[in-house]
Amino acid sequence: MDLIVLRILFVALLAGVCYFLHPFGVQTGWMGACMGAVAAVAVIVFELRVRALSLRRLIGAVTGSVLGIFGAALFCLVLRSAPLPAANSAALQIFVLLLMTYVGLLVGASKGDLLNPAALGTVFSSDRPTRRSAKVLDTSVIIDGRIADIAEAGFVDGMMVVPEFVLRELQTVADSTDGSKRQRGRRGLDMLQRMQSNVNIQVQIVPDDFPSIREVDLKLLELAKKWEAKVVTNDFNLNKVAHLHHVEVLNINDLANALKPVVLPGEKMTVLILKEGKEFNQGVGYLDDGTMVVVDHARKLIGRAVEISVTSVLQTASGKMIFGKLDENGKNGES
Repeated sequence: MDLIVLRILFVALLAGVCYFLHPFGVQTGWMGACMGAVAAVAVIVFELRVRALSLRRLIGAVTGSVLGIFGAALFCLVLRSAPLPAANSAALQIFVLLLMTYVGLLVGASKGDLLNPAALGTVFSSDRPTRRSAKVLDTSVIIDGRIADIAEAGFVDGMMVVPEFVLRELQTVADSTDGSKRQRGRRGLDMLQRMQSNVNIQVQIVPDDFPSIREVDLKLLELAKKWEAKVVTNDFNLNKVAHLHHVEVLNINDLANALKPVVLPGEKMTVLILKEGKEFNQGVGYLDDGTMVVVDHARKLIGRAVEISVTSVLQTASGKMIFGKLDENGKNGES
């Protein structure tokens, strides 16, 4: 509401000034007021368009227009010394000024997405602290989606770095002819868009690439070394390779395991047997959080909810597995 009032006052003020001053040889005050009102409306429309621009495009547009004006000024110095009539020289100078400013504005705005606003702070200070707090996201953790929830909850600070080669891999998965792969790829792109739309999360798409390296995982590790950043993943193999390369890793599965309720041997629980296990006469079920439960002598109980007694718990970087046996009443579990 305050902005609307200010805009109305601006239109009225400019119309009033033109009413009394009669600019550009206007004969009547009302004609001048109309001219002022139209000019004020044009300014407000321009202001609305500028407000809609992203920060990168705005910086690009301003930079391009300034460079265009500077180039036009140099060109006009040459025109002034040219043997041309004064009227022609003035017209050419105005034309060059408008042309260079216009082209610089449009080109700068169109190329603004390539700018990195975070790097502007490095003019007066080093960007080492920013880079060291950055987190390089791999394809699997983006598709997984839990990183978005963790970042929104404020448990991960610093910039989320997504290399363009990871974006290309995501797009390849999203364009796959396989339905499940296509769905996973689109989920990853949706998660990136979700994080970018959150003002509290810094997501930076970086063009850094390593053409001599073919594997995406090794490219991620090289980028992490270059930025002195940490890699965020839920890929068990990448986790191991990163440790061999002395790159710090934040494994989402490690965090999930740390937050899972502790299950001790001897505890009772009810689980629905869904499929056969790898070993003879085993049945497999899952808890609500996705933890796999392997139950001995439950192969014939597929489709039934049985009560089991926990015998052991295996916790690794790739997840947690619970092993159990049928309780005395487990065979009589309800379907």
